[in-house]
Amino acid sequence: MSRKQFTATVLLILALVLAFATPQGTQGQDNNGPYPKMAPISQYMMADRDAEIALARTAAPESISRDAEILVLGAHGYETAVKGTNGFVCLVERSWGAGYASAEFWNPKNRSPDCYNPPAARSMLPLLLKRTELVLAGDSKEQIMAGEKAFGTKGVPALEPGAMCYMMSKEAYLTDQGNHNLAHLMFFVPKGTAWGESLAGSPVQMLRPDVPGAPIPVSLYIIATPVWSDGTSAVSE
Repeated sequence: MSRKQFTATVLLILALVLAFATPQGTQGQDNNGPYPKMAPISQYMMADRDAEIALARTAAPESISRDAEILVLGAHGYETAVKGTNGFVCLVERSWGAGYASAEFWNPKNRSPDCYNPPAARSMLPLLLKRTELVLAGDSKEQIMAGEKAFGTKGVPALEPGAMCYMMSKEAYLTDQGNHNLAHLMFFVPKGTAWGESLAGSPVQMLRPDVPGAPIPVSLYIIATPVWSDGTSAVSE
């Protein structure tokens, strides 16, 4: 990868950090950006169920996604569209999966194919599914935060070792920033893990330090990949 290509990747990672970070003290506040409130629910939905299934599968290489459980967004939350056999769960995440203070929390253009591995599907995905139910019920951000926290405290297992997620879709729209996309993997680790992130010379970047978890928050790290899920190059020329 050339210096120019590496710089472009770093800039997009930083754009994602800014889009999804949640500064302390502003979590419950709406922002004054281009998406100050939720758009009509219809704008977040995909009209073609089969197209949503196909897009969800692009999150990971076909060797993984072909046997994964596939979820699609319904009127009240995510629904199982295809039963899986390998423990992975793929879906197209919407913008409210971001940090609560993100300027793009209500961005209806967001389409983020994810494929959670079995540990993440058991210990992280339930929180996203609950948040989605609260969003579609019309709850405020404050109510969504409180409901997600209460749900995590009561019924979600502690973060399992090895929890991660594939986000390698060529067709994703992750953010309004840059070219809107990045082939990458996400890793969920206990908050406070000493990986040397943000230190001089360290290539490790923390995407969000406040991801909800049970019984305590976790940290989310990303690693860019040089290829998309279909095997083609993700490196800019």
